[in-house]
Order: sequence, then structure tokens, then C-alpha cells
Amino acid sequence: MQRQAVVIGSGIAGIAIAIRLAARGFRVRILESAAGPGGKLAQIRSNGYRFDAGPSLFTLPHLVDELFELCGEDPAAYFQYDRLETICCYHYEDGTRINAWQDVEAFARELESKTTDSGDALLAFLERSSELYELTSPVFIFRSFHRLSTFFSRDFIRALLNIHRLFAFTSMHGVITRYFRDSRVIRLFDRYATYNGSNPFIAPGTLNVIPHLEHRLGAYFPSGGMYVITESLVSLARKMGVEMDFNSPAEEIIIRGNRAIGVRSRGIIHEAGVVVSDIDIVRAYGLMSGHSLPSRYRRQERSTSALIFYWGMKGELPQLELHNIFFSEDYQSEFRHLFREKTLYHDPTVYVFISSTRVPSDAPAGAQNWFVMINAPENVGQDWQRFRNEARKNILEKLSRMLGIRLEDRIVCEEVLDPPGIESRTSSYRGSLYGFSSNSRLSAFSRHPNFRRKVGGLYFTGGSVHPGGGIPLCLASAKIVDELITPAHS
Repeated sequence: MQRQAVVIGSGIAGIAIAIRLAARGFRVRILESAAGPGGKLAQIRSNGYRFDAGPSLFTLPHLVDELFELCGEDPAAYFQYDRLETICCYHYEDGTRINAWQDVEAFARELESKTTDSGDALLAFLERSSELYELTSPVFIFRSFHRLSTFFSRDFIRALLNIHRLFAFTSMHGVITRYFRDSRVIRLFDRYATYNGSNPFIAPGTLNVIPHLEHRLGAYFPSGGMYVITESLVSLARKMGVEMDFNSPAEEIIIRGNRAIGVRSRGIIHEAGVVVSDIDIVRAYGLMSGHSLPSRYRRQERSTSALIFYWGMKGELPQLELHNIFFSEDYQSEFRHLFREKTLYHDPTVYVFISSTRVPSDAPAGAQNWFVMINAPENVGQDWQRFRNEARKNILEKLSRMLGIRLEDRIVCEEVLDPPGIESRTSSYRGSLYGFSSNSRLSAFSRHPNFRRKVGGLYFTGGSVHPGGGIPLCLASAKIVDELITPAHS
């Protein structure tokens, strides 16, 4: 009899684990509460404009390719991607514009010509970032950190012997200031803390591993936009026989004794020997009668959320790249507002992503699609209508001033997504994009594991559990769960 598996949620981790299980001979069903797949990796269409709704940067593409290869398929037959020449363009109030070139030597020359820091400082910093990746990725990213065997592995012992080089007891910002003195460069690298919704002034220096992913391993963009990743993986999943039920929210994870035996959705019980949750861990525990989220997780600080304006813009601004950052002059105050005061700073750092610079069909001829995002606090009942109005005004004033053009007159259409909307659309508890923040020295050790010891046959993927949020880590979580399930159900 064919083994049965049910996956709750069709975010990228949910689709990935469904593909992996199908490749191992499981009959897999995905239950998704939304009308379509993707979770945060979704899209929005409005007035002839198309927007990637969530993640906009693509790193470690081999983790996607691997899924096709696992199924005996050619990844290029489903989707293609290109390495970016310019990773991001950084804008500052003093008029400085820094291009983060993919070519590290060119990037070093750029920094040296436009700031008071040296190119050698950049190369030294990125070398240390690469070292952090080599030490930590085999232990913290690509294997379960909650099994005894991990602690006896050669990789863990190597990391332990080099613990003084992991910067676990120094803040991310503190490490960065050892290499750089120019506030513009410091802010450029401080912002990588936002990749997992954390505060660089508190989060451990180990997070300086993140720049390595872009500047050493490469930043990419899929032909057709980010949502193509979702579409291509859905096509692969269906080819592998995965069944997808949309508008089908999970109502209960059925547990008998100490095992998960299925999931109830719309009153129907789908029996399975394997149940994988790809929803926020807080929501997942809400589906388990008699099981509550351990208090150590309830006490953990949540990551940041986002406030996003999707603007269809008439006209084109050729000085803007695919990815653009407009920095706040007081980054530390911005993070204080996000984490301590749970408000929005009046001078936020603004991210502008324009996919139509690479995919012309994403906007009408002579127009652009602007994804305009600022970091936002988790939703704890703030007045989001007021926050949205104030933020819109502040963002338009900031961008108009820094670009030297009145932007509001160019907006043809607008969609808005705030933390309550993110919470509603993606079931992310309090709208947090990455589950828990990494504002702790022990954050790498304290994320919820990919399984529950007290409940056999139950596993967890996605950004709210180990190893964390973002496309690469979500795909890594699916790979970890696959390796956990295989010996247990072979």
C-alpha cells in the first residue's frame, strides 16, 4: 500500500517537501487555506501591472535545481535565472549612490572611490563572512540541530573548536565596525540583519554570514520574476502526483496516542502516516488538541513584519536598478522604533524593487511596477490605518527628495499590504515574516526543531522553525525534514 503524507500549507517549503516525499514514493496531498499556492512567494496583478508580492532576492538557486534533479527532471526545462551584475543600488541623503557590483573587486573599487573606507577592508570582511559560512552552514543550515548525532559530527566539532571566530558574543553591528568606519558602509552591511527580521545592534555577529550568500555565492533573478519559482515547483509537484487542495484550511492535526495520523480539513479527515506543517509554528500548535507551544517559544521575540506599497508608476526612472535601498540617516533609531516601541520611524529605510527592469511585461510600455517596502513591527494591535497614512506620506517625501522628482503624480494604481494583512493572508503569527527574531546569542540554538519528540510522524518546515526564514532556509528546512522522515518511514 502506498504511503500517505499530508502537508499543511503551500509555501515554498511545503511544496519542496511534497516534491521530496513524492520522489520517495509517498502519495502526497497539500492542504492550503488560500485560493492559490506560494504563501509569501505570491503575486499581485492590478491595472496591467504585475508584482511579486513577497520575497524578491534569489540566492542559493541550486536548492531549487536540486528538487528537479531529484525527480529526474532538467531544471532549465521549467525555469531559468540569471546572475545579477548589480546586486543592489544604495542611495544616501548626501547624494552618494553605491552600486554593489556582483564582481567583488569592482565592488571594492566602488566603495573605495565613494566612501572613506578601503577596498581591502571590504575584501577582508567578505573573507570573514565566507569563513563564517564554511563553519556554520553544515551545522546550522543543512542539518537538524536537535538530534544528538549533530553534536558528534565532524562539522560541529570543527565549529566548536572555532567558536571564538563565530562572533556569537559580539553584535552584528559591533563586528561590522571593526572593519569599516564610514557610516554609509556600516549601514549597508547592518541591513543584512533585516534578512531574517532582526536588529543588527543586538543580533549576534554570526549573522555576518549573510553577505557571503550574495557577494560570494551570487545573487540571481528568475526569468519572468520571483513567482516563476512557485509556478515551476507547482508544475513539478503535480507531475510527481502531488494533489493540491486550495481553499482548504487545516482545522485539526489528528493525534492518537503519541502519533499524528492525519489532518481534518472542511470536515474531512485525510489520514496519513506523515504530517508536515508548513505554517507558522504558533498556528500549528493551535491545531493540536492537548498540545501547547512550549513556554520558551511563547516568550521569544518575534521578527519584524513589513509595510508594502505596490505602485503602478507611469514613466520610467533609468537611474533605478532592480533592487534599490534608500537609507535612513539614523538606523539605530529606526530599529529602536521597530523592536522596543513597536512603531514606525518617521525616516525609514525604504526598499524599492522594480521587476519590470528585468521583465518588461510586468508593466505597461513606458511604465514601471514599484514594490516599495519598509520594515514594520509585529502586529500587536497598533493603529495601522494611521501608520499606513503616515508612512505613505513619509516615503513619498523621502523618495521624491532623494530622486529629485515628484513621485505621487506618477502613481497610477496602488495596493497595500501591512502586518495585519500579512497575518491574514499567510497565517504568519502577528504578521512576523520570519517567525522569531535572531536578537539573541542563542537564537541559532533556540528555534523550534523540525519535529516534535512527543508526537511521532509530525514534522515542521518553513520560516518559523529551524533553520529560519527566507527562500534558501525554507528550502533547507524541507531538505532536513526529508532526511528525518526517510529513515523513520523506510
